[in-house]
Amino acid sequence: MATSDPRTAAALVIGNELLTGKIQDANVAVLGKTLFDLGILLRRVIVCPDEVETIARDLDELRRSHDYVFTSGGVGPTHDDVTIDAVAAAFGRRRVREPALEAILRRHFGDRLTEAHLRMAEVPEGAELVVDERTRWPTVLVGNVFVLPGVPKIFRRKLAAVRRRLGGGKPFVSRAVTTGSDEGELAELLLRLVREHPAVAIGSYPRWSDDGYRLTVTFDGRQEGEVEAAVGALLAALPADQIVEQGSEL
Repeated sequence: MATSDPRTAAALVIGNELLTGKIQDANVAVLGKTLFDLGILLRRVIVCPDEVETIARDLDELRRSHDYVFTSGGVGPTHDDVTIDAVAAAFGRRRVREPALEAILRRHFGDRLTEAHLRMAEVPEGAELVVDERTRWPTVLVGNVFVLPGVPKIFRRKLAAVRRRLGGGKPFVSRAVTTGSDEGELAELLLRLVREHPAVAIGSYPRWSDDGYRLTVTFDGRQEGEVEAAVGALLAALPADQIVEQGSEL
């Protein structure tokens, strides 16, 4: 997809409630968009149960094969919040209490502080705390693994805080063309474009709405010239009356 390989990332989403359908994940889409804007490819997403051995095994695989891993969920004070234990196991480290996190908890809870609350001050030994003035609670970073909460509002806030840490890469160029053509009608053309423009990721996404059928074709790449060439090839091959909209968003 690129003339120089972009950084890669994976997400490990943790929670029995996701696997049983009790709640729907709201974090992966936000993570993917944020990373894409930073020029980082989210390559894999794994959803796993609240089991230390399973989380540790999946995390160990992902951290060895990607530049970054982001976990989501399992970092609270209750019995099923086992992500920190699993991260420690994946790295072969002890779980220790972090004084800076303990101090935050003591200030926040005061006399209501319990031993269960203090579980949230425990981190894998040697973990780094990524501090940002926009968030009260630092983000735990172990090696290349960012440990994030599952609550969507807090996840987004903490992801915004670590975004600065992830910056410095070249962002992707993204374009989209919406047509009135059927996917089957464009299949051969899209296959040809994929062959002729190997540095550009091309996707097609059909939609049905009150306005009828629409097909959006997306073009993502590292070099603007390569992306624009692929877009131009599609536009040149389409009848003018089949082009509904052009833009930079799906």
